[in-house]
Amino acid sequence: MSLQLLVTLGVFAPLLGAAVAGFFGRRIGDIPSQAVTTGLLFFSCAVAWTVFGQWTWGHLEPFTVTLAPFINVGDFQSNWAIRIDALSAVMLVVVTTVSSLVHLYSWGYMAEDDSRPRFFAYLSLFTFAMLALVTAADFMQLFFGWEGVGLASYLLIGFWFKKPTASAAAIKAFVVNRVGDFGFALGIITVFWMFGTIQFAELFPMIASRQGEGWEFLGQTWSALDLAGVLLFIGAMGKSAQFFLHTWLPDAMEGPTPVSALIHAATMVTAGVYMVCLLSPIYEYAPTAALLIAITGGITALFAATVGLAQNDIKRVIAYSTCSQLGYMFFAAGVGAYQAAMFHLFTHAFFKALLFLGAGSVIHGMHHEQDMRKMGGLWKLLPVTYAVMMIGTIAITGIGIPGHEFKFGFAGFYSKDSILESAFAAADYSPVGLFVFFIGLFAAGLTAYYSWRLIFMTFHNKPAWKHDHAHDDHAAPHAQIETHAEPLPDDRGHAHDDHGHGHHGPLKPHESPWVMLVPLLLLSVGAIASGFAFYEFFVGHHEHEFWRGAIFTGPENHVIHDSHEVPTWVLWAPLVVSAIGTFAAVYFYVLREGLARRMAERGGPINSFLSNKWYFDEIYDVLFVKGARALGDLFWKVGDVRIIDGLGPNGAAWASLKSAARLAKVQSGYVYHYAFVMLLGVAGLLAFAIYAWGA
Repeated sequence: MSLQLLVTLGVFAPLLGAAVAGFFGRRIGDIPSQAVTTGLLFFSCAVAWTVFGQWTWGHLEPFTVTLAPFINVGDFQSNWAIRIDALSAVMLVVVTTVSSLVHLYSWGYMAEDDSRPRFFAYLSLFTFAMLALVTAADFMQLFFGWEGVGLASYLLIGFWFKKPTASAAAIKAFVVNRVGDFGFALGIITVFWMFGTIQFAELFPMIASRQGEGWEFLGQTWSALDLAGVLLFIGAMGKSAQFFLHTWLPDAMEGPTPVSALIHAATMVTAGVYMVCLLSPIYEYAPTAALLIAITGGITALFAATVGLAQNDIKRVIAYSTCSQLGYMFFAAGVGAYQAAMFHLFTHAFFKALLFLGAGSVIHGMHHEQDMRKMGGLWKLLPVTYAVMMIGTIAITGIGIPGHEFKFGFAGFYSKDSILESAFAAADYSPVGLFVFFIGLFAAGLTAYYSWRLIFMTFHNKPAWKHDHAHDDHAAPHAQIETHAEPLPDDRGHAHDDHGHGHHGPLKPHESPWVMLVPLLLLSVGAIASGFAFYEFFVGHHEHEFWRGAIFTGPENHVIHDSHEVPTWVLWAPLVVSAIGTFAAVYFYVLREGLARRMAERGGPINSFLSNKWYFDEIYDVLFVKGARALGDLFWKVGDVRIIDGLGPNGAAWASLKSAARLAKVQSGYVYHYAFVMLLGVAGLLAFAIYAWGA
C-alpha cells in the first residue's frame, strides 16, 4: 500500500468511526461503538507516526494528494486535497495521539453515561475536522476544517445539553468563535482579491513580489498584506482564545473532562498557531500584522497567568494555563520564531493533555468534586495520578538545567526556553522583542506559582474532603447523577456505583481504573522526553533539514540562529523566575498552610479583580449582550410591532374593524330609519339636480 493511500485512509478513518457510532450506535450498542471509533483513531495515530518518522528520519519529500474538486466557481478553484509537509506531519502526530488516548481514557471516564455512542461520534467527528484542517492545501479546505472543529466543539461542550450551564457555554463558544471567523473569512477574501488564488502552492511564491502593495481606503493607503494578515489573525484569536476573544475558553470546562483535554490541549486551540506558522510567507512581509500577533500573544500570556492565580476549580486553572501557553506560541510566531512556536505546540500537547486528563482522574477519584479547596492529602490515595500530575507540572513549569552546549529537562523546559531565547534574540529585528521576553519571564514565574499551588492544594494540604459528608439517600438529586466528574441534569440520573454514593459518612477518594491510567502513563512519556528527543529537529542544528521549506523565513530573519547565542543570564532567567514562583507557592501552601485561603477570604480589590477574570464577562455582558438585546428589542417592539405591523397589516386590520363596526350601527332593522335615509337620499338628489340645472 502506497504512503499516499495510507495517509488518505488515516485522515478519513475518524469520519468513518463518527458515522458508524453516530448513525448506528443505538443498534450496535455502546461497546461496539467505542471499539470502532477508538480502533480507527489508533489506526490514524499509527499512520501519523509513520509519516512523522519517515519525515524526520527517512527524508520523506513533501507531497499533495488531490482527491476531488471541492468548489469551482469562475477563477475560484478549490480541490479537496491532503498536503503533507513538516507542519502537517507534526500536527497529524499531535492530533491523532491526543485524540486516540482521549478515546481510550473515555472508556473509563464515560462508563456510566447513557449516550456513549453519541459522545464517541462527536470525538471522532472533531478529530476528522481537525485532520482536514491541518492537511488542507488551500484556504477553502482550511476554512472547512476550521468551521468543522467549531461545530464539533459546540456539540462536545454542550454534550450534556439538558444542563443549562453546558448549553450556555456551548453557545458562548460558538458565538465568540463566529466573531473571529468573520475576520478569517474576510482575510481569505482579501487574499483571493490580491492574488487570484487560494491554493497555497500557487500563493506563497507570489507574496514577495507584492510586498508594499497598498490599498486605498478612507483617504489612506494601507498595506494590503498587513490587512490580510490582521484579518486572518483575527480568526486565530477566536479559535486560540487570545486576549479579547478568550472568554469562551474557561466556560468550555462545562463539557466532560476528556473534551477539555482534546479541545484545549492539542487540537482546536492550537489551530490558530498552526495557521499563523503555515502563513509565515505572508507574515514575513506583513510587519504590522506580525507586531500585532506578538503584542497580543504577550498580553494573553500575562493576562491568563494572572487569572490562573485566583481560580479554585481545578479544570479552570489548567484552562487559563492553556490560554497563557498559547500566548507564548503566538508571540514567538510574532517575532519570527515560527519553529519555536511549533515546538512549544508539540510539547504542550503532551503535558497539557496529561494535566487535563490527570485532573479528570482527580475529579473521578473525588466523586465529581472540582473545587481544590475541598481536596488535599490525595497523594497516598491516588499515587499514579499524583505521579503523572507531578510530571506534567514539572514539564509546564520548565524546570531543567540550561546551557549553550548542554541542557536537560522535561518537555516544556526545552520549548518554553526556546521561545524566550528567541524573543530576546528578536530584539534586533522586532521592536517588541524585549517587551514579550520580559512578559514571558514574568508569566513563567506566575505559571510556576499556580501550577504548584494546584499540586499542593490537591495532593498535599490537610484533607478537606474528610469534613464533607457523602451524599446520602436524602441528598439533592444532582448529587447522584454524574458519570464521573461533572453533574448532569436530574433526568439523566444513574444508579449508585462504587464511588460511594448512597451511604452515610465521608467519601474516601480512590484511584482511577487502569483504562484511564494507561493514557496518562503514555502521555507522561511525551511530557518527559518529547523536548529532549526533538529539540535538535525543531529548533536545533537540524531545523533546516526538518522543516524543509514548510516554514518560510525572510532573508533578514535569523531569530532561531541567534537564539543559540544569547547571553548566559538569558538562559538562566526562566529557571530563576520559575524557582521564585515555586518557592512562593511552597511558602503560602506548605510552610504557611491556610495563609493564602485567609487572604482570599478577606477579599480585596486585587483578589476580586483576578478571581473575576478582569471582569471581562461582566463588561462584555453590558457592552454586547445587553446592548444587542436592547437593539433587538428596539427593532422588534418599536420597529416591527409598532411601526411595521402597526401601520401595515395590523393597522389596516384595525381600521377595517373600526369602520365595519360603525357601518354596522347603520343597519338597525327599523323601517323608519331606512325611510329617513331614503328621504335624505332623495333630498340630496333633488339638490344636485337643481344645482346642475341652474348651472
